[in-house]
Amino acid sequence: MLATPGPLPSAAVEDRWAFEVKQDGQRAMIYLPGDGTVLLRARSGTDITSAYPELLPLAQALGARSAVLDGEIVALDEQGRSDFERLQQRMGLAGAPARAARLAARVPVHLALFDVVHLDGRPVTGVPYAERRELLEGLGLAGPGWSTPAAITGHGAQAWEMAKDAGLEGLIAKRLTSRYEPGARSKAWVKIKVHRLADVVIGGWIPGRGRLTGLPGAVLVGERREGLLHYAGRVGTGWSHTERTHLARLLQAAANDTCPFTQVPPVAGARWVLPQLVGEVRYTSRTHAGRLRHPSWHRLRPDLTPDDLG
Repeated sequence: MLATPGPLPSAAVEDRWAFEVKQDGQRAMIYLPGDGTVLLRARSGTDITSAYPELLPLAQALGARSAVLDGEIVALDEQGRSDFERLQQRMGLAGAPARAARLAARVPVHLALFDVVHLDGRPVTGVPYAERRELLEGLGLAGPGWSTPAAITGHGAQAWEMAKDAGLEGLIAKRLTSRYEPGARSKAWVKIKVHRLADVVIGGWIPGRGRLTGLPGAVLVGERREGLLHYAGRVGTGWSHTERTHLARLLQAAANDTCPFTQVPPVAGARWVLPQLVGEVRYTSRTHAGRLRHPSWHRLRPDLTPDDLG
């Protein structure tokens, strides 16, 4: 079951929803047949069990009871927050168990469990979320590499402020009466991302294709530090057609043969511009290299010049 992007439920109805921290990791279904084994499958259905050897002891956690659980595999940073960039070191190693074992010692993962879809030989997908949550918490699944993070009923605004202040990716709101819908992107689960804002300078662009032919498909942006423009990522969403057309005219007028960034970004087909256009972008977090994650365009900032940014 997948969540639909949306706004925070209003205060008038928030007591009908539970709020969980949005984890930034690899979604997994966990199969515990009760025979001392465990099977982890990714969203694609791929068996990823051998990629995460530190989760194998979970096979003993329920004894002879059987269950199918839903959760997210994460790698935590020094502040205990999920860090997808860190997790990427561990992904894709299902066919390399020896390397997975070595990395497990250096970059351990944690399994955050948030739902149960099958228990003691019977499906519970038709049971309301609130009851499934009670079943899950009743299993007492807390171990060295797994846990059942808290869910808060109501108090959405407070949960949102806590997530934002803690630098978390956001929240998942789940309707208390909702059933589990396998494979569906349901409006009964709403993901609300924490978006941050950054002022950036456009240093280049990538031509669009198809209906965007002749228009920018994405812009390459940077941030000014000590008078230099450091590449911060590519932004390809957030414009209306009118805004994209207006931006195209500005980019063409600023065309330049020289890359303005301190290092040339590894982007094929880039076209460079004079670093004079300032914009504001939304983003969720940053990579260790300082790149913006999930950036989207917010607006041009004609009131600012690159010199205003540092």
